[in-house]
Amino acid sequence: MLGIASVNLLIALDQTVISTALPSIVAELNGVDGYAWVAIAYLMGSAVSIPIFGRLGDFFGRKPFIVASIALFTITSLLCAAAPTVFALIGARLLQGVAGGMMVGTAYAALADLFPDPKARLRWQMVLAVSYGVATAAGPTLGGLLSQQVGWRATFLVNLPVGLFGLVCTVRHMPRVPGTLPSLRGAGALLDWSGAAWMVAVLSAMQLAVHRVPRHGVDALTAALLAMTLLGTLALIRTEKRARQPMLPLDLVTERRYVVFFALSLVCGAALFSLIFFVPLLLQDGLSMTPQQAGFAITPMPVCSAVGSIVNSAIVVRLQRPVLMLVLGFALLLACFAGLHQVQAGTAGWVLGMPLACGGLGLGFLLNNLNVFGQQVVGKSRYGIFTALLQSTRMTGGMLGSAAMGAWVASNADTAAHLVDALRQGFLVLGVLVLAALLLLRALPPITLARQPA
Repeated sequence: MLGIASVNLLIALDQTVISTALPSIVAELNGVDGYAWVAIAYLMGSAVSIPIFGRLGDFFGRKPFIVASIALFTITSLLCAAAPTVFALIGARLLQGVAGGMMVGTAYAALADLFPDPKARLRWQMVLAVSYGVATAAGPTLGGLLSQQVGWRATFLVNLPVGLFGLVCTVRHMPRVPGTLPSLRGAGALLDWSGAAWMVAVLSAMQLAVHRVPRHGVDALTAALLAMTLLGTLALIRTEKRARQPMLPLDLVTERRYVVFFALSLVCGAALFSLIFFVPLLLQDGLSMTPQQAGFAITPMPVCSAVGSIVNSAIVVRLQRPVLMLVLGFALLLACFAGLHQVQAGTAGWVLGMPLACGGLGLGFLLNNLNVFGQQVVGKSRYGIFTALLQSTRMTGGMLGSAAMGAWVASNADTAAHLVDALRQGFLVLGVLVLAALLLLRALPPITLARQPA
C-alpha cells in the first residue's frame, strides 16, 4: 500500500505542482499559445494509454506495469525539467502522460485485487486519500514557491525522490497477483494488438479534433480528424467483435448501466482539471497574485478533497443507499462553480476559500466512490479494463474541459478584467454540466457494497 500510495502521490504532485508553475513556464519559454497544450499533452497521453494498460493488467497482473510506469514517469520528469522550448516540454509531457496513464490504469485496479471486500477497499482508500491530499495540499504552494524562488524546472524535479521511493516499495514488497483472465502463455496471437492500435488511433484523432474545433472551427484538418475518428471507431468495433479476448469488450460501452458511470466520470474530469489548471490562472493573472500567494489561496480545495475522501470512507459503508454520497458530491461541486461564477476583478483571494473547499469536498466524495461502485457493477474478471475506462473518461473529460476553457480564455481575455469575466463564464458552463450529472444519477443501477464471490 505504501508503493501504491507513492504512485498516487506522484500523479497528484505532478498535476498540482505544475498547475501553479504554468504561467511562469510559458512566460520564460515564450509559449503563451502552448499554455493549454502543456496540460492537454499530458491528458492525451494518459487517456490513450489508460485503457490499454488496464486491459493488459487483466491479462498479466498489475505489478509489472506499475513498476514500469514509475520508472518511465521519473525519466520523463527529467526530460520535462531539461526542456529547452515549449514544444520540447509538450513532447515530454505527452510521454509523461503515457507513463501516468499506465500508473492510473493499473494502480486503482490493483487495490481491488488486494482487497476483494469493497468495504475494506473503501477504508484502505483512505491511504490513497491521505497521499493525494498531502500532495495536492502541498503541491500548489510548493509549485508557486519553487517557480518563484528557484525556477520552474525545479517543479519537475520533485518527482524524482518520490518516484525512486515508490519504485523501491513496489519492486520489493508489492505482491504479484496473477491476471484474472485465462493465461495467454504460448498463445501470443490471442493478444488483441489490432484492437489496441485502433483504440490509440481513435482516441488520438478524437482528442486532436476536439482541441481544434473551439479555435479553428471545422476546417479541413479538423474534418479529416473527425473522419479518422469515425472510420477508426467502425474499424475498432469490427476488430473487437472478432477478437477472442478483445482489448475493449464492447458491452462495456453499449450497456446503459456502464455508460452512466463513464458519463459521470467525464464530468468529474472536466471539473477537476479545469479547477487545477485555471483557478491558478485566475488568481495570478486575473487577481494579480504571485505564484506563492496563489498556491496558498488554492490550498482549501486539495485539503478538503483529502478530508472528503476520509469522511466518505467512514460514512458510505454504513449507508443503505451508498449512491447518496454521489448526490452530495455533485451538489457540493455545483456550489463550487456557482461561487466561482461570482468572482470579480477586485475579489480578495481568501473569498475563494469557501467555493474551493466545497469543490474539494465534492471531489473527495465522488472519485473513490465511482471506482468502487463501478467495480461492484462490472464484476471481478474485468476490474482492470472497467476501472481503466473510468480513469480514461475522466482524463478525456479533463482534456475536453481544459481545451474548451483554454480556447475561450485565449479568444476573450486581452486584459485582466476580461480574463476574470471569461473564466467566470467558463465556470458557469461547468456548473451546468455538473447539474446534468446530478440528474443523471437517477439512471444508475442499484449499488450494494456486498462482497462478490471469488
